[in-house]
Amino acid sequence: MTKLKLSAIPDNKPVKLSVELPADVHRDLIDYARVLGHQTEQDLEPARLVAPMLAHFMSTDRGFATARKAGSRASRKKPPDARAQPDGEQG
Repeated sequence: MTKLKLSAIPDNKPVKLSVELPADVHRDLIDYARVLGHQTEQDLEPARLVAPMLAHFMSTDRGFATARKAGSRASRKKPPDARAQPDGEQG
């Protein structure tokens, strides 16, 4: 049996998102759903694969992880004038 990057798809509450896919990507998605459904014994709608595929892609993208980490570090730094002075004292 072929080892796919996705496993069984969890049933959780989705957020609706509309996307347009090129026809060849849609055909591949249908084929992937058929193969994965056969391996996991699930009846899968191709659209249900999009979120796990995107999640897997983002979780394995080192450039994204680095950029995200750098962004969170930058958001933790506060400008000097944004720091609160205790008990109304002025600095």
